[in-house]
Amino acid sequence: MLKVNHIVKEYAKHRALDDVSLEVERGSIFGLLGPNGAGKTSLIRIINQITAPDEGEIIFNGEKLNQSHISKIGYLPEERGLYKKMEIGEQMLYLAQLKGLSKSEAIKRIKFWFEKMGMQDWWKKKVEDLSKGMQQKVQFVATVLHEPELIILDEPFSGFDPINAEIIKDEILELNKKGSTIIFSTHRMESVELLCDHIALIHKSHKILDGSVKSIKDAYRNNTFHLKINRPFDLATVKTFELLNASQIDEGEQLTIKLLNGFTTNDVLQELIPKTGILFLDEVIPSINEIFIQKVKQLN
Repeated sequence: MLKVNHIVKEYAKHRALDDVSLEVERGSIFGLLGPNGAGKTSLIRIINQITAPDEGEIIFNGEKLNQSHISKIGYLPEERGLYKKMEIGEQMLYLAQLKGLSKSEAIKRIKFWFEKMGMQDWWKKKVEDLSKGMQQKVQFVATVLHEPELIILDEPFSGFDPINAEIIKDEILELNKKGSTIIFSTHRMESVELLCDHIALIHKSHKILDGSVKSIKDAYRNNTFHLKINRPFDLATVKTFELLNASQIDEGEQLTIKLLNGFTTNDVLQELIPKTGILFLDEVIPSINEIFIQKVKQLN
């Protein structure tokens, strides 16, 4: 659906994006990850045609990005942009009509979303009378009201309490299930593995990692396992693994081990069964958060 080809963007003497390319498949939830200041928001602003790239191009649905695509994109910015003195209902109506909806269709959809999100009595309220979390609910509804093909969410959970964060997460998944393609931009990794099919990591204006969540996690596997045993044995005699860490647990002891070259988990089991009781053996697969930290530390 979306192809980002060799994008370069500079502000004064600062290069915000340096030859960044990526592809977002239709129907996916794409995680655009990176520390604050990495260049994520600069790329999002280019996709939304708020700014233009200095080099490179964006392809949307097979066409070079142009003004006709604006109505097909929904954008929830990190810095919320509601009119504080305007009534919520009138504001929603205004924003929906800007996206091409008729007044009657806009009212119908606003009522649907207000009921869905528990906002039925908010129509006459003003933004300044709402809490930050309530304001973000309003902005989320404004983002999806016109049923965009591509939804771009920049730090969508920022400021939400756990209950409302869960509500928004469920809505994101439901919108995706109904066919929306979603770009989810964040520097927080808690929801990435749950929500995203594919991720790209941007750091210091460069794309440094790109792929499916599964393929990236598989690439960072390093033959490390958790081994739980119910009685001690002589570790000096072990030939199949090296011990990385050990800790006491209620049932016995938990070891973190790394297989030595050429050995498998079956070899470990065959070696240990005569020596101890094995309660549990499971591979330690790094989380996206751990990979994120490791990759960024390597480049700092």
